[in-house]
Amino acid sequence: MNTQKGFTLIEVMIVVAIISILAAVAVAVFPLYIAKTQVTAALADMHPGKTLVEAVIVESQSATAVTPEYLGLSRSVHCSSVAAELADSGVGSITCTVKGNSTVDGKDLVLRRSAEGIWSCDGSAFEARVRPTGC
Repeated sequence: MNTQKGFTLIEVMIVVAIISILAAVAVAVFPLYIAKTQVTAALADMHPGKTLVEAVIVESQSATAVTPEYLGLSRSVHCSSVAAELADSGVGSITCTVKGNSTVDGKDLVLRRSAEGIWSCDGSAFEARVRPTGC
C-alpha cells in the first residue's frame, strides 16, 4: 500500500497565488494607514498644549504668554512647525503643519478653542479617510 505524503504542486501554487493577492492588496492600502497614523500622532503631540492654554486662561495671564515654546510644542516630532495663539476673549488655536508621507506632508491640523471653552479639531485639509477619529 502506497500512501501519499505532502502537497502536490498544484496545491502549493494555489497557496502562493492566494498569498500574492493578499500581499498586493496590503501594499496598496499600507500608505493610507501610515498617513492616518502620522496625522493621529501629530494630534496627540498637540493635545498637551490644550491644558496649558486653559491654565493661562484660569490664571488670568496675558494671552501673549501662549507660544509654542510655552506650551512645550516647539520640538514636536510629527509637526514641521507649530503655531499657537490666544485672544483676550478666550478664542484660540493650536496649529500643526504635519510632516509625513506625501498624502499629509505640509497640511495643517488645527485645534480650535471657542470663547465658551469648547475645543474642536479641524482636519479639513486632509482626506476624510486619513483624518483621526473625531476630527
